[in-house]
Amino acid sequence: MRIAIVEDDLNYQQQLQEYLCTYGQEHNLTFEVTIFSDGSEILPLKPNSFDIILLDVEMPKLDGMTTAEQIRKQDGEVVLMFITQMAQYAINGYAVGALDFVLKPLNYYTFSLRFARAVKRVEKQGRRELLLTLPERVVRVRTDQIYYIEVQNRMLHYYTDSEEYVCKGTMQKVEQELAGDHFVRCNHWYLVNLRHVSEVRREVVVVAGQELEISRRNRTAFLNALTDYVGGNQ
Repeated sequence: MRIAIVEDDLNYQQQLQEYLCTYGQEHNLTFEVTIFSDGSEILPLKPNSFDIILLDVEMPKLDGMTTAEQIRKQDGEVVLMFITQMAQYAINGYAVGALDFVLKPLNYYTFSLRFARAVKRVEKQGRRELLLTLPERVVRVRTDQIYYIEVQNRMLHYYTDSEEYVCKGTMQKVEQELAGDHFVRCNHWYLVNLRHVSEVRREVVVVAGQELEISRRNRTAFLNALTDYVGGNQ
């Protein structure tokens, strides 16, 4: 899970890193942490670079609220948590879709409770990553960016929002890897990301504009999974 800390105070930077390390050890999670000293430093990065951003409100160049507004224009799903000395900023945080805030001075118990909510939100969004070993390179692909996966002649085709990746593998193995990430088979050859389903007709599911056949064998389980997914994300 990729975490950004945007904080100008070196002591708080270190404290937050220690808290993340402790939380990861307690919950068997691994975090890739990047530190920024001002909001202006994180904005040039590409959208979807982080899963959670811990954002200080008061910074010398670009304050946290303005930074959050700019981030939201590029990434509507990244989880934002404000780190602040003033509780009134929490109200303003709702305008930029902030999940929560943590008051300074920090203590681990409060931080861990707030951060647990952020982790659950990321898990629900399915913003996990897979490492795909291609013939000439290894790429990291976010699971929420995968539309669907197709198996052809013992090769897996990952159709994503950027390109198609092809590598060796079995549908059974990738289905196990993506367990809990809202991927469901619509037939023997396709594993569909439910978040990208836009329409279901009698024998067809539309995924990112593509029509995929729903087999009789998989139809009931697929529709039940889709209903549960939509119901849990309202």
